Amino acid sequence: MPSRDTIEIYEVYAYRRKVVFVVLVLALLVMVFLSLSVGSSQVNLRDAFIALLGRSDDVTSTILWRIRLPRIIGAVLAGWGLAMGGVAMQCILHNPLASPYTLGVSQGAAFGAAFALVVLGLGPSAKNEGFLAGLPWGVSMFAFLGAFASTWLILFLSQRKRLSPEAIVLSGVALSALATSGTMMIQYFASDIEVASIVFWTFGDVGRASWSELFLMFCLLVPTSLFFMIHRLNFNALAMGDDVAKSLGVNVETLRKTSLIMAALVAALAVATFGVIGFIGLAAPHITRRMTGGDHRHLLPQSCFMGALILLSADTVARSIMAPIVLPVGIVTSFMGAPLFLYLLIKGGNLRS
Repeated sequence: MPSRDTIEIYEVYAYRRKVVFVVLVLALLVMVFLSLSVGSSQVNLRDAFIALLGRSDDVTSTILWRIRLPRIIGAVLAGWGLAMGGVAMQCILHNPLASPYTLGVSQGAAFGAAFALVVLGLGPSAKNEGFLAGLPWGVSMFAFLGAFASTWLILFLSQRKRLSPEAIVLSGVALSALATSGTMMIQYFASDIEVASIVFWTFGDVGRASWSELFLMFCLLVPTSLFFMIHRLNFNALAMGDDVAKSLGVNVETLRKTSLIMAALVAALAVATFGVIGFIGLAAPHITRRMTGGDHRHLLPQSCFMGALILLSADTVARSIMAPIVLPVGIVTSFMGAPLFLYLLIKGGNLRS
């Protein structure tokens, strides 16, 4: 039997995890209401609440329902999905530096978008009158295909070539460089308007999605989140090593392949919808892990809330720091994530705890 001291330590630890979860939920709710009122046009919380009930003037209702509320929902959904993908990738690849951004998913999406904008003529200056000209969500669709192509290559290398976790991340860096080079080559032959479109797309902006795109992302996030929550105990076993997981009855190869595809699917859709948003999938899991530990029963849901909170906070800062100018949120997340990435590299082997 465990000693009394051990039981007390566990109880304190379990209590702290509950407190962290409640704080994250409350902080996200507070940030949602703060984001409703912050921007180039100041709206107090009372007017914002009245506008949400449909009892405000047309100007306030337009600001909230057509501009701010879609941004808030987009930030929450994208942050949730990117953080969830980061947790899954770090676990199944046994690498604390794995995330959609470091594995080249975001850069693959950027190449797909650039290819659609310039080569296929889906940009603002396109004169294509074929079926591609009327293709719904054309740029986002090809951005998704580019992101998923990067994921497939990572999956192929990890499964067929038996690369080490460190080599997988390095292969992701190589794929990122390849996709970036391809994007730069397309930009070289593009017109000024097309180059501006590519650059604007790669900045990352949670305010560009329509309600239909937000609904599509929500419909994908729900079953994906359920899948990861159902397998959270299997992730705990997988985190202890493939041999341990197999001895506990986990189908390691199927779980790894399915989880990587699901994580990449969500991350690819987020990047294809909002553009390149870096470091959320890397920062949120590590910050949460420092507060709650590595138990995926708690790490997975709390990382999702943390990712939503970080991205929503970053977008709020981007909208208010130079108002009325709205900075792309990808710039803010990169400023936050780059120092963290260097810190994780310096810490090295201590990141798994």
